[in-house]
Amino acid sequence: MTIFIVIATVLISLVAFSNQSVMNKLLFSPYRTIHNKEWHRLLTHGFVHADYVHLFINMYVLYSFGSAVESIFKNLQYSGVIQSWILNFSVLYFGGIVIASLTTLKKHKDNLYYHSVGASGAVSAIVFTFIFFAPLSKLLFMFIIPIPAIVFGILYLAYTHYMSKKGGDYINHDAHFVGSVFGFIYPLLINPKLITVFLDAFGIHFSNL
Repeated sequence: MTIFIVIATVLISLVAFSNQSVMNKLLFSPYRTIHNKEWHRLLTHGFVHADYVHLFINMYVLYSFGSAVESIFKNLQYSGVIQSWILNFSVLYFGGIVIASLTTLKKHKDNLYYHSVGASGAVSAIVFTFIFFAPLSKLLFMFIIPIPAIVFGILYLAYTHYMSKKGGDYINHDAHFVGSVFGFIYPLLINPKLITVFLDAFGIHFSNL
């Protein structure tokens, strides 16, 4: 599933790089989404990117963490917690694209000149689902310093919240923040009792859960 999404996103992004018409039809424009009722933009913007660096970073992170989340969902299916790992992974990823855009949609619905592209919201959702299931695994902070995943997550949320308030860097930090929160709570939407998996990582046990 992860490989399919990566291949599809790379191919569509490459087409959009060389065809501005395709880019314009797929990018996220809150104004056009609301006023022209072009609702497809809530999803399609996740398949186009600003440049090769933007595309590479998102797809590298997606490939790295998507494969791990796939394995987690497959284990949940094998254990009878979920019916279909493919369905749940799809809801997490594609739902992440849409849900991560809702705050931006509301904030910029009357701004004709605002637009954004990229799968960052969905990729953030994937990363934070991984953090939920493996909060003490090591992630590289600033690509150098290994820290517990849960600490990385807290720092990331604090940073995106701060940058969202500050603004001015043309990055959709709102999408990063909302996508991350969605990804972290998604396991609880599947089954609230999965909170025990998160708590068990810290040695916290509740027999009534």
